[in-house]
Amino acid sequence: MDFDYAHYMLTEGRKGKENVAMVSSPSKDACRKQLAEAMNMNQTRILAFKNKPPAPVELFPREFSSLPQDKPAKLRRHIPQTSYRTLDALDLVDDYYLNLLDWGSSNVLAIALATTVYLWDATSGSTSELVTFEDESGPVTSVNWAPDGRHIAIGLDNSEVQLWDSTANRQLRTLRGCHQSRVGSLAWNNHILTTGGMDGCIVNNDVRIRSHIVETYRGHEQEVCGLKWSASGQQLASGGNDNLLHIWDKSVASSNSPTQWLHRLEDHTAAVKALAWCPFQGNLLASGGGRGDRCIKFWNTHTGACLNSVDTGSQVCALLWNKNERELLSSHGFTQNQLTLWKYPSMAKVAELTGHSSRVLYMAQVMN
Repeated sequence: MDFDYAHYMLTEGRKGKENVAMVSSPSKDACRKQLAEAMNMNQTRILAFKNKPPAPVELFPREFSSLPQDKPAKLRRHIPQTSYRTLDALDLVDDYYLNLLDWGSSNVLAIALATTVYLWDATSGSTSELVTFEDESGPVTSVNWAPDGRHIAIGLDNSEVQLWDSTANRQLRTLRGCHQSRVGSLAWNNHILTTGGMDGCIVNNDVRIRSHIVETYRGHEQEVCGLKWSASGQQLASGGNDNLLHIWDKSVASSNSPTQWLHRLEDHTAAVKALAWCPFQGNLLASGGGRGDRCIKFWNTHTGACLNSVDTGSQVCALLWNKNERELLSSHGFTQNQLTLWKYPSMAKVAELTGHSSRVLYMAQVMN
């Protein structure tokens, strides 16, 4: 804080260092020495810190900064290794080709146990019985909620499909003549209920009209065990026990013939049941193969190209996309009966859950 000394050090003091080769007289040297002692010129540092300076204080949080290098570090998500809730399902049929679990938009889980359909309200935690079928009708082979979360379709072993109002707890109608044998897969597209049967047929039913059968897709040679409509309602994916995956497009079917598929994909080497449309890319479909295939494949449904194939090491039973992250969840059979969470598109494993004692045939995700 001695400004006179500081000025001298910045001017005359520097000249003295730079001009050490100049010849000085003894009287001048003695005078300079006395002056240096008087002004403490032997101290070459104007300011000196005994300790390291403190770390700079960040005036604004990083998330408010517009600079690219100031992006906030993403927090690591905690994934529990134990179940949140366990429900008893003693009569759940161990059949790979059926679809016995679905979660509706009203936060109610429907599950078929042998000849009975039960409803579990996730909000209240209560369980109720919707319907029990006679032995000649059952067992139940598929369940699927309508988009309104109130009405539910139930496929039966005797080739019939029943529509129920879950709120009023009453049957609305029975769809007959769609199939020759059990109906193992169902998929809603607004007012159109699509059914897949053991006979290899896929039928579009308009539930608003008396003559409900409006289209029939014929392309599978064996049981149809997987059906999923895209979010746009324009394309339908179907998988069968014949190892085939078909992509059906409404515009192609209506302009030519309802038996004409858009793509016939033969890359899987086992039954194709697990199907999942990507929520953030409309033309991206994930499919999973059975025990002899074990692969998850990704498809561009506009071109029919296979974008990637990952060998999971075990039977792929079901697939679900994460709605909030670019991740895919798969459920498996022998040997670990695990759930595997994958990062997309790298397909790096995020987590593995091994709480099940037998193969995880069915998965459902709340819609709301």
